[in-house]
Amino acid sequence: MTKNLLPIETLEATEVSRLLHDGKILLIDVREPSEYASERIAGALLYPLSTFDAKALPDDGARRVVFHCGSGKRSLSAAEHRLAAGQKRAAHMGGGIAAWKAAGLPVLSP
Repeated sequence: MTKNLLPIETLEATEVSRLLHDGKILLIDVREPSEYASERIAGALLYPLSTFDAKALPDDGARRVVFHCGSGKRSLSAAEHRLAAGQKRAAHMGGGIAAWKAAGLPVLSP
């Protein structure tokens, strides 16, 4: 396994919440559809890691792409794929939706 030479930024849940609220990020949920259906972050778009194609995602522009998952492992993998696809930087939310909930931030659930 090769190590990326480019950094992957790990953002705290509270920072992701602020950036999402301010319209500065595009939050991508890389969990599976069943996980997303059971609970999700308002405004996050579903793009499961199991069918992930980093080249299909937009470049960072006015809104930066940030990944999240359940615990932070899959989102880190998605960020690595983003770098491998030629993007100059990548970011994910450390701790995933679990950290989001632990910070007292709201989730949508049926």
